[in-house]
Amino acid sequence: MDNSIAFNAYSVTMTGKHFYLYVALFIDTQLNILATDSVFKEPLMKHFLYYLLSYNIGINLRNTKKRVKTRERAKGCKMAQKKIKALFIALLLCLMATGVYASAEYKKATFAGGCFWCMEPPFEKLDGVVEVLSGYTGGHTKNPTYEEASSGTTGHVESVQVTYDPEKVSYGTLLQTFWQQIDPTDSKGQFVDRGFQYTSAIFYHSEPQRIEAEKSKTALEASKRFSTPIVTRIVEAKVFYPAEEYHQDYYKKSLIKYKYYRYRSGRDQFLDKVWGKERGRIRGGYIKPARSELRARLTPLQFRVTQEDATERAFKNSYWNNKAAGLYVDIVSGEPLFSSSDKFVSGTGWPSFTKTIDPESIVEKEDRGFFGTRTELRSAKADSHLGHLFNDG
Repeated sequence: MDNSIAFNAYSVTMTGKHFYLYVALFIDTQLNILATDSVFKEPLMKHFLYYLLSYNIGINLRNTKKRVKTRERAKGCKMAQKKIKALFIALLLCLMATGVYASAEYKKATFAGGCFWCMEPPFEKLDGVVEVLSGYTGGHTKNPTYEEASSGTTGHVESVQVTYDPEKVSYGTLLQTFWQQIDPTDSKGQFVDRGFQYTSAIFYHSEPQRIEAEKSKTALEASKRFSTPIVTRIVEAKVFYPAEEYHQDYYKKSLIKYKYYRYRSGRDQFLDKVWGKERGRIRGGYIKPARSELRARLTPLQFRVTQEDATERAFKNSYWNNKAAGLYVDIVSGEPLFSSSDKFVSGTGWPSFTKTIDPESIVEKEDRGFFGTRTELRSAKADSHLGHLFNDG
């Protein structure tokens, strides 16, 4: 923090006004909190704050030093105090509003997957996604209309631009969501929509995005989920032109027309066939990878337990006697499920907990087996087998 601002903050305390002391401390704290924001690195902003503090302190001191009648001096000080208070309140509101905005460093991701009506809903359902816009990008025509873009003469493709909070949802999750919406092997369009303007593409906004997109494409190819080559382009993002307003959130504005179009397009039928039960398991930023990927990533025992409902041997597993502090996460998706603070010694030989971190992260299912009817616990987002619930501990 600038020393001049610190000095003036302390000067405020010297006036003996508790209100100014509160404001000074608030500003001091806010400047430290917002130190990473470019706005508050600017000398102009620092001088502006310096001016506000100095100006208002000066008014207070000048009114105090005026050689006028006691009543006039008191009246003048009271009026000055009201003005100071009002100005500082305005400054407080400004700082608070700026602080909220500055703390959220949103990023953008752009994808083309054919009809943008169908690409909006999957991204908008993700926690951490702030906005999804339908539009056109990649071409040479400025500000194209829908008629121009759909004619295939502009070089643009229908696309969606996603604004997201990387603290809540990763770019990797967006990529997984994207792959589950398209046919990446089609080089001439998507489903019922034909032409270059409907082809698939990932438009990266940074080098890290490009690298992650390339890796995700390679992983999808290695999974052998598709029998023909993946042709989705990965290209640098260009100017994105938002589509006309009536296209935005079309699935909400014209639900019946949207559902009719989507069904007739063949998109869902294709995606259900390719992804099966794995489709749509990208919620809240936690993903269940493809079964082939899980086989490669997990140990044979981990795969059998989480995917085939097997059971580890009691007293012979990694965590039954683990006393380290931390979180216990779903090994499949990475979602936190239990906390060490809720772990207790049950005597069963398996790690046991009194409760979950979030009740919605666990699903209870009836398990009818050789040992009678029990309550099985599974993770809600990756559908991993976790164990069983016992009321007696």
